[in-house]
Amino acid sequence: MTITTRIIKEDEKEKFNAFLVTHPKGHVLQTWQWGELKASTGWRPYRIVAEKNGQIIAAVSVLERPLPKGLGSIFYAPRGPVATPSEPAVLEALLAKIKELAKAKKAVFLKIDPGIPFGDVAWQQALNKYGFKLIDKGEGFEGVQPRYVFRLDIYADLDTLLANCHQKTRYNIRLAEKKGVSIIHEAGREYLPVFYEILQETAKRDKFLVRSYAYYEKFFDELAPAGLAKLFIAMWQGLPIAGTLALKQGEKAWYLYGASSNAHRNVMPNYLIQWEMIKWAKENGCTIYDFRGVPGDVAEDHPLYGLVKFKKGFNGDYVRFIGEYNLVYRPLFYHVYNILEPMYQKAVRMRINKRKARAASAPAKQSEMPEDAAAD
Repeated sequence: MTITTRIIKEDEKEKFNAFLVTHPKGHVLQTWQWGELKASTGWRPYRIVAEKNGQIIAAVSVLERPLPKGLGSIFYAPRGPVATPSEPAVLEALLAKIKELAKAKKAVFLKIDPGIPFGDVAWQQALNKYGFKLIDKGEGFEGVQPRYVFRLDIYADLDTLLANCHQKTRYNIRLAEKKGVSIIHEAGREYLPVFYEILQETAKRDKFLVRSYAYYEKFFDELAPAGLAKLFIAMWQGLPIAGTLALKQGEKAWYLYGASSNAHRNVMPNYLIQWEMIKWAKENGCTIYDFRGVPGDVAEDHPLYGLVKFKKGFNGDYVRFIGEYNLVYRPLFYHVYNILEPMYQKAVRMRINKRKARAASAPAKQSEMPEDAAAD
């Protein structure tokens, strides 16, 4: 049966998203709405599908970003492509269509980081067959998407999920409830400034940068109406003291952004808000709750061990993905890119460090996270 490939238009976005929900490797970062969000940060999205008899059988959302000085552009498919390596003709057709587009757009290479667990032989063989090269970014957070995540299977009933938590995690959840912390599950757009203010407070305390408020507005406006995002706010004695943004697609939910106030951290809002997000995910038909990135199974002296300990307390599992892979279309320009890109990243890090220094000595204010050759 003939496989056809094409770039689809906006009037078919629901069809595109519906396929992602049904495919076991579908991911929210491949949705139409995520592409629109990234379009606001300088990327141009293309949605490519492979079809049989008018039915989508594989898909990929490819983001394009121009490179400076006439070097062309780069392609990036976050957590894509959504395909099955056991159907090589389908994957081959999809990659051929991407290559055709890459030629037209003078793309230097395609970056992918599919949500495929490490050790998947079929995928590894497919990537090798089509010329993808592993880009080793180490075991931390150096990659575009985290190579390690913490995932919780939420098939079990809530009593079992709570009982399976670490004793200290259960204690802190119950302490927050006892102290009167409450969670607003249906926090609408009017709570977005509240969340952003707490996020800025968190960023200043922990010395990291956040994107502009306009980015979070776009995030909410694109994803929340489509049922792909949810804002949660933790309240204590009438005060907002923590907030999170979650993503949901089909049977999967992801914890994406979190923030907590400097005040009242002793009432443990972060534990209760995670537990309420898990309950929300389960109530809405999810079977997997993804805590997102961790730096791997690190020792207690690791600077990020506290992050690991917090997420591990909910009794999820480490999942290691196969990592980032590049498929090179223009070898000479790729060579030039690999020379210039570290220089660019060094300049970005210098700007970030300067802004961190300013932020540490000045009142919190809106700031923009520099976008590099990646997109989260």
